[in-house]
Amino acid sequence: MDFKEKFKQFKNLFLRFWRSENNKVSLARDIIVALFFVFIILLALWTYTGQWFGYPLVAIESSSMQHLNEPFGRIGTINAGDMVFLVKVNNKNDVTPYSVSNSYNYGKKGDVIIYHPDGNLVVSQIIHRAMCWIDVKIQGSNTYYTIEEYGIIRQNASEPLKIPECGIWNSATNSSVILDGKSGRYHYQKFTHSGFITKGDNPLTNTVCDQIGGISNQLVKVDWISGKASGELPWIGSINIIFNDLTTDGEDNFGYIPRDCLTCFVIVIIILISIPLSLDIYGYFQGKKQKKNEILIIEDDTIKK
Repeated sequence: MDFKEKFKQFKNLFLRFWRSENNKVSLARDIIVALFFVFIILLALWTYTGQWFGYPLVAIESSSMQHLNEPFGRIGTINAGDMVFLVKVNNKNDVTPYSVSNSYNYGKKGDVIIYHPDGNLVVSQIIHRAMCWIDVKIQGSNTYYTIEEYGIIRQNASEPLKIPECGIWNSATNSSVILDGKSGRYHYQKFTHSGFITKGDNPLTNTVCDQIGGISNQLVKVDWISGKASGELPWIGSINIIFNDLTTDGEDNFGYIPRDCLTCFVIVIIILISIPLSLDIYGYFQGKKQKKNEILIIEDDTIKK
């Protein structure tokens, strides 16, 4: 049997399956079509994010990236209840920190990254903005750090580091960060490797960088980064937060979702429900109308006879 014959047989089988009115075959067909569309969507997401067979999306559960005076619905910034696309990060050049960025991303310059604090895979991941990269060199008993864009070249770690715009400064306690040395009015912190300084955008809850605020004691290594945020699905992540709060003891992230975002979420759900419902109602009345026309045609034929 040649290829054309085999293809013809396959085509006939497929058409019989596709056009079958058997209930079981129809159910199987609907399931296969649904799975096919799910696969196509996942394939598109994996291609865009590079997170092959991983999680291409992440739900936001806190208000640490929230901005003040955001517009209704808060589109364009990251808030609790949003979902963001998670693009894979392969090296440090894949992340453009605030200190060297010229483009705005979620309302502020610099890339937003999702990382495991201190490389701990057990605790919840953090989604914060990369502020700058500190290059740490250890030579014998001395530690040096370099941040080229701020003109800091091989500064001895015993000297305090003060960069307010990156959150490396606590105005409340008048303290900066010192990488190695005596603790005093400085926030004592010894960084053992190079990495990113990170900070949440919320000016009320995240006044200092994560490395001073106790969120991540060490600079963020590239290996700790799950990905960087690129694009968002606003409000949809509220479903995930509600489900987690209902099924997990001690969780109460629902309160972080802004009220206007909840309003938008409810509107989206109503629209999604109303579309198929409207189609069903339209189909129902169209069917009744067609039936009525058929009855009128039969009655008219009867009168003529």
